[in-house]
Amino acid sequence: MSRLVLSLATVFLVGSASAFAPLPQPYHATKSHVPTTLHLSFFDSVLEKTKTMGITMPSQTPTVQVPDDFKLPEPKPLTLTEKTDLVDFLKSAACIGLRLATGTFVLGWKIDSINFDTSKEENANKYALKLGPLAIRDTSSVLQTAKRPNKPLILYEYDASPYCKRVRETINLLDLKVEYRPCPGARQGKFSQELLERTGRQTVPYLIDPNTGMEMFESGDQIEYLLQTYGPSADSFDRKALWPITFESFSVFTSALVAVLRQGPGSQRQSNARSDNEQMKPLELWGYESSPFVRPVREKLSSLCLPHVMVSCSRGSANRDAFMAKFDGKQTFQVPYLVDPNTGIEMFESAEIVEYLEAVYTTK
Repeated sequence: MSRLVLSLATVFLVGSASAFAPLPQPYHATKSHVPTTLHLSFFDSVLEKTKTMGITMPSQTPTVQVPDDFKLPEPKPLTLTEKTDLVDFLKSAACIGLRLATGTFVLGWKIDSINFDTSKEENANKYALKLGPLAIRDTSSVLQTAKRPNKPLILYEYDASPYCKRVRETINLLDLKVEYRPCPGARQGKFSQELLERTGRQTVPYLIDPNTGMEMFESGDQIEYLLQTYGPSADSFDRKALWPITFESFSVFTSALVAVLRQGPGSQRQSNARSDNEQMKPLELWGYESSPFVRPVREKLSSLCLPHVMVSCSRGSANRDAFMAKFDGKQTFQVPYLVDPNTGIEMFESAEIVEYLEAVYTTK
């Protein structure tokens, strides 16, 4: 089995996934969950005053250390390594089918070329899937002109929540960069307490957009907000493509089945997780929700309560080009890819990343 087979399988699934959907409706917050506006200017002014008064704010980032025997694994794209848990991988692959491969492709996904010439200088840092003599270039037909946030959005969530999952899938569809703050079971961890102090509730998902000052509960409202704020114009795509997410009863039920199959990932804070994990600088994870290789890493980050910025890399994502540019075209596209600002480590390979997180962010 290989990632190539998985990719072809998901293409088939998504090709047959579009069905019926409700007609487009304008976004309106209901009375029971009216969005709360976040005013960042107050906090900014406090920081400015501390600077002018000569006060230095202490760094709250804890110190972490990489084990002495740690070695960076060699990237092995399109390969199941010896450390890959095959049963776990098959469960993750089955989850793709349960959710009709939602989030595997960006909104408006299309194939631009099956013979993309990567030898040209202008194409050197552009992504294309190479299949023998073919080089398949895929992008989005609708997201090129969509508004992009200047700062990553923030989402308080936990992996197993079906309501959080449908928001994360929307984030993948819209090709956004979002900081996830894990709140196991919505009641555990410091981020959950932080959410309680901020809102008076421990309810997830909770979305913060520092670009607009908007904060809100309710997954349905968040989905519509994201579509209207960072999606393409309503007349540029067929909303039926969104029905696996917007048909709430279906999305919640199938996402709950995924959580059961994955044994409720992120529902509990790992017992030996470092008590200061929530204070770490957010790790950066390149990947996407449905990838069976990315999933174990996401689950580990969630159970350890580590804040992390997900750089969405679904099929057709502009971030695949950003990945190629990051490596100057010398690295084959591969996810998950983890960047840890707390240690300076950057690495590939799912199983090895999980081992690394376990070694660095748990108590011995």
